[in-house]
Amino acid sequence: MAVFTAIELGDVSEWIAQDFNIGQASAICGIHGGIENSNFFLDTTLAGQKKEYVLTLFERLTAEQLPFYLELMRHLADKGIPVPKPITNHAGDILFSVKGKPAAIVTKLPGLSRLEPAPQHCALVGEMLAKMHLAGADFPKTQINLRGLFWWQKTVPQVIPHLSEGQKDLLTSELAAQEIFFASTQYATLPQGASHCDLFRDNVLFDPQNSNDPSQDRLGGFFDFYFAGTDKWLFDLAVTVNDWCLAANKKDLDPECLNALMNAYESVRPLNADEKSSWPMMLRAAALRFWISRLWDFYLPRDAQMLTPHDPNHFERILLSRRAI
Repeated sequence: MAVFTAIELGDVSEWIAQDFNIGQASAICGIHGGIENSNFFLDTTLAGQKKEYVLTLFERLTAEQLPFYLELMRHLADKGIPVPKPITNHAGDILFSVKGKPAAIVTKLPGLSRLEPAPQHCALVGEMLAKMHLAGADFPKTQINLRGLFWWQKTVPQVIPHLSEGQKDLLTSELAAQEIFFASTQYATLPQGASHCDLFRDNVLFDPQNSNDPSQDRLGGFFDFYFAGTDKWLFDLAVTVNDWCLAANKKDLDPECLNALMNAYESVRPLNADEKSSWPMMLRAAALRFWISRLWDFYLPRDAQMLTPHDPNHFERILLSRRAI
């Protein structure tokens, strides 16, 4: 959610008015945060009422890759999962081109982020993540996680020259351990399907019911599905836990938040025996994935307006913590 391609209201107003049934574009504003796409809040006016959407220009994903993400969001929304729903134009299309980039318009979810979540927020996320996995089980399209093992193997050699000897040893040893794990029979049998693969705190919204009491929040929804893929559901759960259930030291797991999220998830989709025994390695895999991507973004950055790369050392510390479990 950075801005790599600048957009002004005049660039889209005629297009919106002619091709869609969402009213007249009235305002557009770049969204700060994230590092992959150019995102904008898009306001329109229809029959005197303000409508809110999100316009995304895709900077890395291709037009051939994008139908998986957009159709998945539509599939989940149609099944009652609170996710942004792609908007169709008069021809029924959900994928467009803006300034030479693939683009989409989706509904804007209600609510706000809870970046310091309480256990009850973790429980809401765990329950809905399990419901999302089950709702996506019959999604007909498949696409590998583009930030999966093959990408780790390709990217590690690019970031290794920037690291200390200790970091090099940690990165290469963990990658080797994960290669063995991913090649195992046990890994192959783990349940899989459409997965978000990036369900961090800033990709979830909560709808406050009482401004003075966050414990009454309802889940507003999950968004930013553009790292999604067909992957092990346990990996998706591990990615989520590694961010939502951090202890005060920002590396270990907080037992209360962890129990709340895991119990809520398993109340909808209980883990099988192989998933439970694979859990420690999957927590490590989730930590490794984001350490590698943050190293890549930090040492090999792209130019963008409003772009601030995340601290890669955060996930180095998390990986060390998970290896000690």
